[in-house]
Amino acid sequence: MTERKPPGVGFETWADRQIREAEERGEFANLPGAGKPLPDLDAPYTEQWWVERKMRDENLSYLPPSLVLRKDAQEAEERAARARSEAEVRAILTDINVRIEEAVRTPPEGPPHRLVPFDVERAVRRWRAERSHRDSR
Repeated sequence: MTERKPPGVGFETWADRQIREAEERGEFANLPGAGKPLPDLDAPYTEQWWVERKMRDENLSYLPPSLVLRKDAQEAEERAARARSEAEVRAILTDINVRIEEAVRTPPEGPPHRLVPFDVERAVRRWRAERSHRDSR
């Protein structure tokens, strides 16, 4: 615990002593991030830098929930197209369909999402066709 600065002692002298004693006790040893560059040091300064870092660190979104769902649905469709197996296509689209169906029943905050669940069987057929087209080249 840091003690109060005694009266009559210069602030700089008092602060230097506090730092030196903490170093001697090893309180600065093995701190997280030691030896690493400061993150975002060259990034332009914004008033909300701490909010932006917190949101990035916590994997939070700037988007309202309905738009996050739209984005996730688009990414799920892209991942399904790159899937390595039919089972993976089904798993990806089934997972997002659960979220879409919940959003249809209870619309999330934000603009309307206008999503309907994916037709998994049609997506699997399209995946097979694309796969056989690639393999025939």
